Amino acid sequence: MTQTTHTQTTPPGAGGRPRSPELRLVADALRDLFQDAFAYRPLPPMAVDGPLTRRLPGRMRESARWTPHALVVAAGVVAMLANAASFSERGVAQLVGGVLALIPVLLTLARPVGSFWVSLGASAVTAVAAGSWDTWPWLPGSFVSHLVVLTVVAIRTRPRTAAYMWLLTAMYGFWAVTFFGMGRYEINVAPMLILSALVLLAVTVRHTRRQAQQEVTAQLTVTEHERSRRTLLEERTTIARELHDVVAHHMSVVAIQAEAAPYRVENPPPELEKAFATIRENAVAALTELRRVLGVVRAEDYEAPDAPQPTLADLDGLLANVREAGLEVEKAVTGAVRELPQGVELSAYRIVQEALSNSLRHAPGAAARVEIGYVLGGLGLRVVGGPPPAPHLVKASPGAGHGITGMRERVSMLNGEMTAGPTDEGGYEVTVFLPVPAAVPAGEGDA
Repeated sequence: MTQTTHTQTTPPGAGGRPRSPELRLVADALRDLFQDAFAYRPLPPMAVDGPLTRRLPGRMRESARWTPHALVVAAGVVAMLANAASFSERGVAQLVGGVLALIPVLLTLARPVGSFWVSLGASAVTAVAAGSWDTWPWLPGSFVSHLVVLTVVAIRTRPRTAAYMWLLTAMYGFWAVTFFGMGRYEINVAPMLILSALVLLAVTVRHTRRQAQQEVTAQLTVTEHERSRRTLLEERTTIARELHDVVAHHMSVVAIQAEAAPYRVENPPPELEKAFATIRENAVAALTELRRVLGVVRAEDYEAPDAPQPTLADLDGLLANVREAGLEVEKAVTGAVRELPQGVELSAYRIVQEALSNSLRHAPGAAARVEIGYVLGGLGLRVVGGPPPAPHLVKASPGAGHGITGMRERVSMLNGEMTAGPTDEGGYEVTVFLPVPAAVPAGEGDA
């Protein structure tokens, strides 16, 4: 066994050498802020499946989808009016100043990264054109406009991109104050950086929380899938263990009959003795392989049952135990009772047992009814559980759904049919049909 150590932590550059963290930071900033900055990325409508929007009427719910767009437009109108009021002269300059505050906000709805650059340029133009000495470098309207742009862009992009935009905003503010801020009454760089940092921090926390929720949801989905798959394999393994005794019994009978058959015929021909010997050898070999397969699927702590596998004849004992556990259950049998193959008898018993266990688990104190129908070509089962007397006292069961999986596997193994679902009265019903091939009368197949 060899052990290797991977020391390369940064992707290689153009010359094959690893790039430094500083170069990667600059490359990421250039890619986020300049690559496809003005690409068309419209803001999608809001989902209306929340706890509040779900209760709205149809038309109002459809209108609520555009709530984010309406809020952005409203913020842009506020910035426009505030910017227009900052101009001392009325007329075209005032109109242009208001429009320059409105355009970057509206641009966030379609081109979020590009709106940031437009907002920086518009802030500089309006600050110079207004000629106001009150606030610098952002007029009141430009202050609101740029803060809204940073907020919307941070929501619509990655936290890393929002951090780069905050740094550029800080650089622009310090540059404007250093070279053009002499004699200004109020410098609003600090309020802009503090407010925008708080907003970006809240948006980053929101992004992180949403990403964590998505990862948890994906992990839960994978876990549930793996749990269902494991449950299915466990049910199939249990069925294989139970049917081992049934199949092993039949194979043992075949081997014994093949060994004893030649002694029942006086002076049997050699060909017949050889044929029975071959049958016995094949039966013993099949029995050996069957036990070997069972050893593969057997768990480490598995112990072979001492008692024989149950059949429908043991159903009365099961019902007595269930009644002692507190479930009122009655049984009805229709048709001519007859002996069925052991695999069918075992599966039918287990299906009834699991259905009654589900009734005890999910509807304590309720009543149940078991119907068994011996019909031509098969066996019909119907287990109906009544509704619980006190539904609010029933606690969720962690094993819900596993019993249904096991019943379906048993029915599928026998090529049967099964339906399971709630009843109109609030209970639960399981209906199963297990086909049983008609027995061939002795001598009918002889030609």
